[in-house]
Amino acid sequence: MKKHQKHTALTRPNFGNFSRQEWAILGTNCGSIQKLSRAIIKNLSNDYGFGYVDADHKNANDEMDTSTENALNSGANLEYMDMIDYHRFDTKNEFNQFQYRQWFKEQDAVLINGNHFKGKKQIVVIDQKKKDSLNRKLDRLTDVQMILFTEGETEVYDFLKEHLANWKDIPSFQISQVAEISNWIAQQLVENIPPVYGLVLAGGKSQRMGKDKAALNYHGVPQVKHVHGLLSKHTTETFISCREDQVDQFSDFKIIKDSFTGLGPFGAIVSAFRENPNAAWLVMAVDLPLVDAAFLKELISQRNFSKNATAFLNPATDFPDPLLTIWEPRSYSALLGFLAQGYSCPRKVLINSDIELIETSQSIKLKNVNNPEDFSEVMKILEKEDF
Repeated sequence: MKKHQKHTALTRPNFGNFSRQEWAILGTNCGSIQKLSRAIIKNLSNDYGFGYVDADHKNANDEMDTSTENALNSGANLEYMDMIDYHRFDTKNEFNQFQYRQWFKEQDAVLINGNHFKGKKQIVVIDQKKKDSLNRKLDRLTDVQMILFTEGETEVYDFLKEHLANWKDIPSFQISQVAEISNWIAQQLVENIPPVYGLVLAGGKSQRMGKDKAALNYHGVPQVKHVHGLLSKHTTETFISCREDQVDQFSDFKIIKDSFTGLGPFGAIVSAFRENPNAAWLVMAVDLPLVDAAFLKELISQRNFSKNATAFLNPATDFPDPLLTIWEPRSYSALLGFLAQGYSCPRKVLINSDIELIETSQSIKLKNVNNPEDFSEVMKILEKEDF
């Protein structure tokens, strides 16, 4: 008998408890974990965004504000403070992994005090003073990726050898080797840069043009085929984004049907992330006929995977151009967040997000073709030998 499926099966992002890349450090005291985490973050923060997760330590609370005169003690559930150099939210609400992921979604990695919180991946410290404590936390050691030795320690505990079948293959360092530890973490981030998939936006109704913009011929073939060819040279896979009633029209291509209907390009982008939330999506509309291989390469070469997106500044609008953009996986939740607030404009998401914005000397190539007059103008440009 076929098992009843109550909910739609969705492809889920590769999250841990806090972030896509996270390491819980455990096996030593909290002070050592804090010191190591801060040193790693200091070494890598110029290139990567980091979060840190820890719990309050009452015995080290000398510098904390102990005043009871605050909004929380007066009955509020959430208090925000602009601390000039940083911002602080205090709340009485309990968090679970779903809320944590929202808070840390824009970080490249999160380091976690594993004495208090679990992490998807772990770094184990060999410290005799915390040997028994570590032995009681073996259930947390699900994916140990590094072993660190405190001063004077050289041997992995027998109970760890028994628990970790691959313990001999796990990289190890002295806890004092902060540079080497930092370099190892940086290498993991580089090796886990999301792949880039291509998305050709071909689902528009072309009402102003009066004919299907995907079928227009600027370069000897239908524009949808031309754009697909451009993107295919730089992406792992390339798909055509279309409406349900266009599926037969694009039967020669891999397609992603709009599952967020009636939202135009915004709906196409979030539909692509619904299909694969672990890839970056290089999005290009069919109505950008002046974009060539060199211009596309300019965008790709300046991709910043630590941002929500990489986009060109379009001088015609003085805003980022959302229709030739690399949208990183972290932008999926940002897009859905704007949708929940009643906005379905991808440009507005770019304007109000942390993105890599590229100024280009070839901005003419961002010209949209939306009507017959635009088409005639672009054809004259393409006919010029020096274009």
